[in-house]
Amino acid sequence: MSAQQSRPVIGLTTYRQTVRWGSWERDAAFVPGTYLDMVVRAGGLPMLIPPPGPDADGRPVVGATADVAGHADAGDLGAACDHLDGLVLVGGGDMVPSAYNRDEDVHTAGTSHDRDALELGLLSRALQRDLPVLAVCRGLQVLNVALGGDLLQHLPDRIATDAHRPDPATFGVITVMTEPDSHVRRLCGERVEVRCSHHQALDRLGRGLRVTARSTDGVVEAAELGGRRFVVGVQWHPEEPGQVQLFEGLVAASRATRSLRSEAQS
Repeated sequence: MSAQQSRPVIGLTTYRQTVRWGSWERDAAFVPGTYLDMVVRAGGLPMLIPPPGPDADGRPVVGATADVAGHADAGDLGAACDHLDGLVLVGGGDMVPSAYNRDEDVHTAGTSHDRDALELGLLSRALQRDLPVLAVCRGLQVLNVALGGDLLQHLPDRIATDAHRPDPATFGVITVMTEPDSHVRRLCGERVEVRCSHHQALDRLGRGLRVTARSTDGVVEAAELGGRRFVVGVQWHPEEPGQVQLFEGLVAASRATRSLRSEAQS
């Protein structure tokens, strides 16, 4: 078996929007290369999972028959999970507030019904299969909403500081304290400096989630789902400073998942 074949396959969700490269400006699916670098460095093989565009009537293709909580009757999502050993929900724009039964705040931006439907549906199937999941920034918020939690739509309204996102397209540097007996403590240590860029945060916690890290101002910066091999969400961006440990934890758990599946099929 080659080194590439032995690597667990890690699915990564993507952005889909109009972007420019060279002389082209087109609709495209993409993900920052730092995510790919971290998955490869951790020993995984990345596979990109793009949100579809809307159908001819403007409806989301994946999840079109679902409520916004993402419980879509879409066999394609199950088929996608059949090819994955682990999943990364990458960062991005805000979730549509109706996903967690809130009216839209004036500060909410960058929403996408298509992406919400894809990620909530994909996550639902990943959890059914006990696939290891690393949920980054927006990904942690998707995880919380998928489990029935909700979000604070504009963090500065509560803590009166922009430290978690000093400016758009700028990372703040904060210190987080991790909780004992958690994946983030095991992988990152008790106290860690991280880069973050978020103006929203977890509010009411989803079912089964446990807070496993907070910043020094009390904001939830990590949460984990109990009773699973590895379901970890962090509000910061471990891919940016090259904080590979969380990706190594995901890949190690994904390798175990792959081995178990291979044994069951043999």
